[in-house]
Amino acid sequence: MRVPGIVFASPSLLPGEADDAALVQVANVAELPGIVRASFAMPDVHWGYGFPIGGVAATDVDDAGVISPGGVGFDISCGVRLLVARDLDRTEFSGRRGAVMDRLDTAIPRGMGTKGIWPLPDRATLRRVLEAGSRYAVEQGHGVPRDLDRCEDRGELAGADWSAVSDRAIERGLDQVGSLGSGNHFLEIQAVDEIFDAQAAAAMGLDHGAVCVMIHSGSRGLGHQVCSDHVRKMDKAMAQYGIVVPDRQLACTPVRSPEGEAYLAAMYAAANFARANRQLLAQAAREVFEAEAATTLDLVYDVSHNLAKVEVHDVDGHERTLCVHRKGATRSLPPHHPDLPDDLAPVGQPVLIPGTMGTASYVLAGVPDNPAFGSAAHGAGRVQSRQQAARGTSGRSLQTELEAQGIEVRGTSWRGLAEEKPDAYKDIDAVIDVTERTGLARKVARLVPLGVVKG
Repeated sequence: MRVPGIVFASPSLLPGEADDAALVQVANVAELPGIVRASFAMPDVHWGYGFPIGGVAATDVDDAGVISPGGVGFDISCGVRLLVARDLDRTEFSGRRGAVMDRLDTAIPRGMGTKGIWPLPDRATLRRVLEAGSRYAVEQGHGVPRDLDRCEDRGELAGADWSAVSDRAIERGLDQVGSLGSGNHFLEIQAVDEIFDAQAAAAMGLDHGAVCVMIHSGSRGLGHQVCSDHVRKMDKAMAQYGIVVPDRQLACTPVRSPEGEAYLAAMYAAANFARANRQLLAQAAREVFEAEAATTLDLVYDVSHNLAKVEVHDVDGHERTLCVHRKGATRSLPPHHPDLPDDLAPVGQPVLIPGTMGTASYVLAGVPDNPAFGSAAHGAGRVQSRQQAARGTSGRSLQTELEAQGIEVRGTSWRGLAEEKPDAYKDIDAVIDVTERTGLARKVARLVPLGVVKG
């Protein structure tokens, strides 16, 4: 190990050694060339591809630091978008919930291989999506300009190059913009149940009882293909750079190499695809609320939790240019960071951490002196595989149980619901408690589910 492995967790949140090799992966990541400070794991850490999910690692770009597709994952720029309804609280919403859920059930494409809301007519149009992300979607009428102010990177990552994206990835992306996907992806209607920081909540537009919509989705088949393509290329190229890694899933090359720069350009293009994807889903939800609840939805924030970005950080008193991998980890910028919009600068970046469809989700805010390069948890973190969760669980019975708790559910399959049962995840309240106590972010608001649209 070139650096220590640091895990932010309480005993109850640590992965089980018998069936989860996440801590071994933390140690493996600590062997990457150019890694600085530590190989970090967030409180929701669990086993992943090469890197643990919940892993954070920064490499020094100017000192042979590497970039690894395994440190981003297959769902590039998978992330969370939170919107809040204007002048609508959960009591007023209760009489309209059924109609809204029924409309969302038909308005939100989801499931494996599903076509999106905005099938693109040609590659030239997809190129605009890959290079301009949410900005292009808004320019085409799929949203409002304010959406861009409340999106990470204003919805558009610079440095994206569509020519670095393979023909196969482009084919997979042409008809998937505006689709939720499957697995743990969701659109959830929530209510603000508790506020911990009134100033921050007010800046974010969150009042007690307010109705919100949270969307969790990513870059679909296009992003998966980009990862697959570049893992193979880097696996073949490592030897020429004298790189040896303890796990082939950590395939990597120097950031400043032809392979590293090609992956960055393709990964940023996939990230722009993901931002446009969530933009389309958000606009579809907005139109449903306007039609069925006589209100509109304002964007609170949109942030990724699967991404690698070149950033400048202080390391041992010196500013260094780093490639920060966040895989299943949310960016967490402190107050007055230059990348924040003016209205959020005094309180810090919203950090969106979903729980499960039967528990709660949280909004946090970034804090100064974050020890993990401005990173926080991204969710509850699985404790059971999908196969384990589905074994002995009835999706139909789970839906009945959730509806008895006042949570309406619209799924695409009974098995899919069973795989996402709340018991398959860690205790979200414990994850948030550790996130706050370790100085990764601070609590702003707790949100509880009212209705869930699942992939």
